[in-house]
Amino acid sequence: MDYGDKLFWLSVVIQRKYAQICAEFDLTPSQATLLCAVRDEPRQMADLAASLGMTKNALSQLVDRTARRELVGRESSAQDRRVVMLGVTPTGKVLAEAVYAEVAKRLPEITRNLDADDQRDFERVATAIVDTSDLSSPASNQPITS
Repeated sequence: MDYGDKLFWLSVVIQRKYAQICAEFDLTPSQATLLCAVRDEPRQMADLAASLGMTKNALSQLVDRTARRELVGRESSAQDRRVVMLGVTPTGKVLAEAVYAEVAKRLPEITRNLDADDQRDFERVATAIVDTSDLSSPASNQPITS
C-alpha cells in the first residue's frame, strides 16, 4: 500500500470509530458534527456550510432533520436579518457536550497499538495538520452531500 492508500484507510478507521460513538447517542455522524460545530455559539449558516464542506442545500436538509429532533434552531442575525444563524437548543447543548466529550476521550483509542513515542508523534502531526488547514474557506473544502 502506498501513502495515499494508508491515508484512505486511516480516514476509514477514524470515520468508523466516530460513527460508533455517534450511534450510541442516536445521532448520525453528520448530526453529531453539526451539534458540535454550534455547541458553543450560534454560527452563520453560510459560514457553517463552508466549514463543514457542505453545500448550503445539504446543510439546510441536515438542519431540518436535526431541528425536528429539537436539537438546533434557526434565527435571524441581530445585525442583518437576511443572515440565518444556527444554534443549539438547551437539549442540543447537553447532547453536543456529551458527544464532544466522548469523541475527545475515545477517538484517540485508534492509536492504542502504537508505542508512547509514536502516539505523541501522531498527536503532534495531527495537530499540525488541523492547525494549518483552512477550515473556513469553501475553496479548501469539497462539497459533501448528506
